[in-house]
Order: sequence, then structure tokens, then C-alpha cells
Amino acid sequence: MAQSVNPTTEDIIETFEAYDDAEVERRVDRVAQRFETWRLTSFDERAKPMMRAADVLESNKEAYAETMTAEMGKTLKSAVAEVKKCAWVCRHYAEHAEGYLEDEIIETDARQSYVRHLPLGPVLAVMPWNFPFWQVFRFAAPALMAGNVGLLKHASNVWRSALNIEAVFREAGFPDGCFETLLIGSDRVEDVLRDKRVRAATLTGSGPAGGAVASIAGSEIKPSVLELGGTDALIVMPSADLDAAVKTAVEARTQNNGQSCIAAKRFFVHQDVYTEFRDRFVVAFDALTIGDPMRDETDIGPLATKTIRDELIDQVEKTLGAGGTHLTAERQLPDKGWYFAPIVIENAPTGSPAFSDELFGPAAGLWSVASLEEAIAHANATKFGLGSAIFTNEDDDIEQAVRDLEAGSTFVNSRVSSDPRLPFGGIKQSGFGRELAADGIRAFVNRKTVSIA
Repeated sequence: MAQSVNPTTEDIIETFEAYDDAEVERRVDRVAQRFETWRLTSFDERAKPMMRAADVLESNKEAYAETMTAEMGKTLKSAVAEVKKCAWVCRHYAEHAEGYLEDEIIETDARQSYVRHLPLGPVLAVMPWNFPFWQVFRFAAPALMAGNVGLLKHASNVWRSALNIEAVFREAGFPDGCFETLLIGSDRVEDVLRDKRVRAATLTGSGPAGGAVASIAGSEIKPSVLELGGTDALIVMPSADLDAAVKTAVEARTQNNGQSCIAAKRFFVHQDVYTEFRDRFVVAFDALTIGDPMRDETDIGPLATKTIRDELIDQVEKTLGAGGTHLTAERQLPDKGWYFAPIVIENAPTGSPAFSDELFGPAAGLWSVASLEEAIAHANATKFGLGSAIFTNEDDDIEQAVRDLEAGSTFVNSRVSSDPRLPFGGIKQSGFGRELAADGIRAFVNRKTVSIA
């Protein structure tokens, strides 16, 4: 049994019964059977329902968004934007899948030789609660357009959103078995992944969960893609446009109530502009509106669960206890709900949670640095390597940051974001493999070499 609990009111929204073994078997068998026909369809046959899926998403964006906000607390305006982004990724792959997967002609001594991209089969997706729709669609759109079929194991606090996603594909006209939701707990993922009919896995989530899935997939010799945590750095240099840097830094740290793997969490600012940046950054944090995420004026809603809120409180208290300085004002929080007041912590010492760990909420670490070399050294002093950003107008700074920052991406004069046109993923303990763009659709295909003498 699982419950959706509204983090704003702490009320139970809905209670779900987990699928029993018989229902899981029916669904796994259904996708396995469907794959045998779906893999033979043309790109045009796949693109038509994928384009309709985009239409379904846009037609129902308010309803889907309200469910997301009720289940995990993101602001309604950001939830609507998330649904619209899912429509974008559906259209992107409907339009570009054939080009991404066209035969690669290679000149050899043979009469003809090329690489053809063929689907693998059912792919298990283990997805998190923080972006209930986007994380799923950025996997599902390329997977289905490649000729694969999907099984979704979603986080147990967003199961209504999981069922809504299944309904999108059904309403769009995808045949039964192209995409199935499994309402199961984490303790049953291993059995599904070890099933011989399941050919691959993708996971977005925590390091321990990713390690477990990678271990199982490895032991079964099945490919996997992992997108895990991050403690992204954002660097500000003297040549930066400070207006843009401050505005973007606040957005980068507080997006999704601060619960984003690619949120900038550690800010390293050159000493020449540090004081001005710090003062403006703190003022902007203090001006954020905390409250009901359903209201348009709200910037920061509650965190998704009490456990997440309590863990963040503990990390912040340990950081302050270790010598970090609390810069933001004390805030009055709503009487109910799992709220956390946005905080900026200055000079958190090395080894403290704000310096080394992922803080999953609106808590920013801020440091002054004497050089770009020092900023990069601090940025790299973490087990994570998801995203990174730098604000500068110096070409040499850009080249050095791109070369030396240990991350899956470096964004210049903007915050890290995911885009269907760009590969997305991390290094180190932020995961392996790439989603989106050509890399995403090729993650789960057989690159078959063909040689015709």
C-alpha cells in the first residue's frame, strides 16, 4: 500500500494498493508481447501517436499539473511548465527519431557496410518524485520512438501522476503494452529487472538506488543509464553581468523548491565582486514568497515529504555548527506543511554538508575565491559531477571552465537545464550514460554492424 500525501496540508490525498505478483506478471508479459509487433513499425507509425501524446499533454496540462503540485509540492506554475516541456520532448523525437537512428554508412572493402540501430525490447524506468512527468517523458519519448516499449516504476508518493502518464499514452493511441506503469515498491524492482523479458534499465534518483540498479543490471549483463545526484557549482567572475548572475543564481538554487539534481547549490564568487553579489543574492532570497504552491505569487512551496525536510534541517544545522554563517533573515513559515525557509550560508567549511553533500532544498552555499583556479578546485572537490555553470565575459575563462570543471555539462551565463536537443547526464557519482538528443535515443538500441560482400 502507498499513499499520496499533500505536503502543503499534510492530508492524505489517495491510498493505492500495490500490484500483486499476478498483475505485475500480466503487465510485464504484455509489454514483452507488444514489443514483437511494435519493433516492426515504421518511424511514421510511431510518430503519429507520439505527436498526439503532445496534444494530450497540452490539452490536460492544468489537471496534470494540479496533481503534481498536490502530490509533491512544486508550484503550480512550474508544474504547468513541466507538462508543456514533456509535450516538447514528444514532438522533438517524433520529428527527429528517424534522423537520429538512420543507417551509418561506412566505406570498407565490402560491397556495402553500415550500422543499423535496432530496438532492444522492454526497458524498465525507475523514476523519482521531483519531476514526476518530465523525468518519465524524457525516457519514454525516445524509447518508444526507437521501437522499444516501457515499464515505469515511479516513486510511491506520486502514483496518481504515474497513472496519468500511462493514460496519456493510451489516449494518444499507443497500442496496449507500449507503456505500462507498475505500482510496486522499491523492494520489488530487482525481480522485474532480473526478468529475462526486461532488456535494459534507466534510473533517475539517489546514489544508493542507482548503485543497486546498476549492480543488478551488471550482474544480468543488461545496459543501464543512471542520472543521480549533484551538488552543482556556479562560478561568478569579475567580468560577469551581475544583474543576470544574481537573478539566475536565485532561480538556479530555488527551482522546484530547491529539489533538483541540477540546481546550482554551491556558489563560488570572485573576491572582486563578492560583496556586491553576496548582498544582492541575500536580498533576493529574503524577497522570495513562501506559501501555498497553488497560488501564482508563490515562489517556494513545501518540500515533498517530512523526511526530506527534516534531513535538510539536519544538514543545515551541522553546517552552521561547523562554522558556516547564516546570512538570510529568519522567516515565519505556515503552521502546516513541510516548509523550509530559503537560506544562504556563507563560508561553510570543507567537509560540512553544504560544501560536500547534496542539499535537496532551497539552501545555498556561498564562498569568496581569489581566482578561477581556486573556484574550479572547490567545484571539483566533490564526489558528484552532474552540471556546472560560470558567469563571465572572458573567452579564456570559458575555455578553462569547459576544460577543467568535472561535470557532464558546463553552462555559460545561464543556469544548467535539460533540453531535448542536448545530451544530458553526469560523471563520477552523478551517474553514467546520457539522455536526450541523439545520445538519449541511442542509449537503448543495438548498433548492429552490417557487412554485405
